[in-house]
Amino acid sequence: MNILLVEDDPMLAAAICNRARQEGLAVDHAADAEAARLALIDHVYSVILLDLGLPGESGLSLLASLRGGYDATPVIILTARAQMSERIAGLDAGADDYLLKPFEFDELWARMRAVTRRSEGKTVPLLTCGDVQLDVARQAVTRGGQPVTLSAYEYRTLLAFMERPGRIVTRNHLEALIYGRESEIESNTVAVFVHQLRRKLGEDIIGTVHGQGYLLRTERG
Repeated sequence: MNILLVEDDPMLAAAICNRARQEGLAVDHAADAEAARLALIDHVYSVILLDLGLPGESGLSLLASLRGGYDATPVIILTARAQMSERIAGLDAGADDYLLKPFEFDELWARMRAVTRRSEGKTVPLLTCGDVQLDVARQAVTRGGQPVTLSAYEYRTLLAFMERPGRIVTRNHLEALIYGRESEIESNTVAVFVHQLRRKLGEDIIGTVHGQGYLLRTERG
């Protein structure tokens, strides 16, 4: 089992990581939402242990954005917030389970096993446009059945289009979807990613709507 722990308390994070490794589990630690997003770009995890009270972007916001992007990784919220409204908000945002601090490690391991078992039957979309397919679960793209290598930002750009086929997507909206809270984005960044996608997937896959933005063409040729 490969775990991503998103927790800003260094002492608690160290305790969880140490105990997990003693159990023979692989675990990565992220102290905030930005670090968690970076970890999720390069790794696939069996389960995410998520604190709600993170610095900057909240754990609840991170969870909502993951589910909005079809990331079906099981998530267990770890928090000291005992209010029922907090639990409901977390579950409504897409959490699979909720464990209050302080907790027993044996209970945490048992809950992790339970959510990973339940997740085995979940399905996520396979998005298609012509001969291009995007497998959301594997974050993999093929064209004519052949794999296409995309950078993380190229993948996010394509996902934004394939979720909205035939609809105009503005540059500002694309920037928000691709970068989230990141700042100081160069003015031509989106255009560069669109150019790269056209080069790799076909010049006619993404159309430019002058003065408005771009759209994924549902009919090509």
